[in-house]
Amino acid sequence: MKIDKTSLIGKSLEDLVKICEDNNLKNFRAKQLFNWLYRNKVNDFDDFNNLPKELITFLRSEYCIHPLTFIRATKSTSELTNKFLFKTQSGALIESVLMNDDDRITLCLSTQVGCALDCKFCATAKMGFKENLNPGEIVDQYLMISQKINKQITNIVFMGMGEPFLNYRNVIKAAHLLHNPNGINMGYKRITISTAGVISKIEKFTKEKEKFKLAISLNGTTNEQRKAIMPITKKNALVDLLDASKKYTEQSNTWLTFEYVLLKECNDSIEDAARLIKLLYDIKKCKLNVIPYNETDGEFQRPEQSKIRSFMSKLRSAPFPVTIRWSKGTDIDAGCGQLAVSDS
Repeated sequence: MKIDKTSLIGKSLEDLVKICEDNNLKNFRAKQLFNWLYRNKVNDFDDFNNLPKELITFLRSEYCIHPLTFIRATKSTSELTNKFLFKTQSGALIESVLMNDDDRITLCLSTQVGCALDCKFCATAKMGFKENLNPGEIVDQYLMISQKINKQITNIVFMGMGEPFLNYRNVIKAAHLLHNPNGINMGYKRITISTAGVISKIEKFTKEKEKFKLAISLNGTTNEQRKAIMPITKKNALVDLLDASKKYTEQSNTWLTFEYVLLKECNDSIEDAARLIKLLYDIKKCKLNVIPYNETDGEFQRPEQSKIRSFMSKLRSAPFPVTIRWSKGTDIDAGCGQLAVSDS
């Protein structure tokens, strides 16, 4: 599909400055434009009422504002969870999930159309990889949804469709746009980027001293076990992943979250719980989120309640914080690992 116009959403202040300079306009116009796009969340060029008409005319002829088109929202019947469907300029479909938990309103953003990692328990994997989302397509999920709700979004998690660290540059730029105090102004520690374990990008994230929170999907306690359900392990061995994780916490002095999806008769034994304690013992600033599996139409199942209780009971002796996270919105396929869309 031919894309006629580039969107303004996704442009940094530096990008907007260049647009102004290329058209012989003062730099302060870029700051005004940035403010309209990200702080005031405008939807129409006519709303740029403090910009010169020539600039507005130029912008209208060369750019669009939003890179996404809103399709629909689906609300969970049992919980305060909404799933939002968008179409990109290329015609691809993506989903975002908004979760309400008292005063904490968390938005789960997608970073890719589909995913290349082929994690065996994840519905998105069945789509295969189609394309990376650009910074505007990532940020626009927030901007559009924030205009459709009457509460303020308090937290952002990059845990939707796709592997964020296989779209590293665009994800980091989007995260900085979400954080920028002169725009959306989301605090660093209210933005979490999740990865299935792309070690080279974890190392890059550490080296670049990014201040956003980091979460790593572990989901296995041996290399062979993890490799069977997460093929990324073939080139990102568990021992190396744990080493990179430890170095991140030591060099950043920041807490790291490990996610562990609990799969029936796969990684839910008492021995697995014991190995988890041993694996994470030396990572001093980490916490563990255990997520009972959200069933799709695949081969995996959620363990019985008694099995989950036994697993969690074993983890009581862990020297790091452990929580169990029951995914919200599973009735509308909005839970962890359930996002998948069809072009049909």
